[in-house]
Amino acid sequence: MSIALVTGSAGLIGSETCQHYHAEGFDIVGVDNDMRARFFGIEASTAISRTKLEKNLKNYRHEAVDIRDNDAVDQLFKKLGASIKVVIHTAAQPSHDWAAREPHTDFSVNAVGTLNLLEATRRHCSEAVFIFTSTNKVYGDTPNRLPLRELALRWEIDPTHPYHEGIDETMSIDQTKHSLFGASKVAADVLVQEYGRYFGMKTAIFRGGCLTGPAHAGTELHGFLAYLMKCTATGRPYRVFGYQGKQVRDNIHSHDLVEAFWHFTLKPRVGEVYNMGGSRHSNCSMLEAIQLCEEISGQKLSWTYVEDNRIGDHIWYVSDVRKFQSHYPSWGYHYDLKAILQQIYQAVRVS
Repeated sequence: MSIALVTGSAGLIGSETCQHYHAEGFDIVGVDNDMRARFFGIEASTAISRTKLEKNLKNYRHEAVDIRDNDAVDQLFKKLGASIKVVIHTAAQPSHDWAAREPHTDFSVNAVGTLNLLEATRRHCSEAVFIFTSTNKVYGDTPNRLPLRELALRWEIDPTHPYHEGIDETMSIDQTKHSLFGASKVAADVLVQEYGRYFGMKTAIFRGGCLTGPAHAGTELHGFLAYLMKCTATGRPYRVFGYQGKQVRDNIHSHDLVEAFWHFTLKPRVGEVYNMGGSRHSNCSMLEAIQLCEEISGQKLSWTYVEDNRIGDHIWYVSDVRKFQSHYPSWGYHYDLKAILQQIYQAVRVS
């Protein structure tokens, strides 16, 4: 028996991971206690997703373990032992704004929870691959120091700059404003690196741009594209925060990210860090995203502008994924921005 243990298993990336690895023949142990409902309210609950996993995946088993509970995590790993071949850690508190409300909760979920999982892996299944879903927010607001030009609908980097194709892993994560969320993810990110480099474990950190897809339970505080399309399609008002609505994000479909996980699982390395997002293949400004949502849905979005940007927010962020592509050249994108939004729109229509 080969087990893929997936934390945050009922979330966007977790549920996609469960389905993918189950199709590849793994038994799945999903760890998820629906903290998302506490973070963002009942509309963001992952309960429906959990039910679908339990119904549709024959070899799926759910564990409502809180990753902050070290004893519970250790007991679960001890019971499963070396049958665990891969740990995919997607559970997190993912919002800047929420982190500032409850810093201890944010840090205990993102940093301490990650430490508990790493140590349990080292103690009970040290040969397992350990994949961590990090974030581009580990770079803090350093990307905002890049030479940007204001265009009609977006901010854009100078075409002569080395980061024009996207920001790579050499950007410093030090001496910058992260937000408390970004700081807790930095701690987790560095821990995963260290367990790889210090203990020789097969760990990988994927620093995601905007991770999205039709299964995303988007809310105002988290889930940019999914929430934007939900508001456009249903007539719910939307607020744009700062930067004239020209801030740029790259967006990667959950399927394409999980495909990257799978490639790493098949040929793991030690303590690797990868920037992983939509890159130049799939990116947009807020204004461009609004236009595209209106085009796809046939509805006008009711939106207002708030001058103050969110603390630690990026003006322009596009991932350079060429390091990962050089290590795994057979990986590639299946979805561009329009295809992602079309899928999200169909999901909103039937929900």
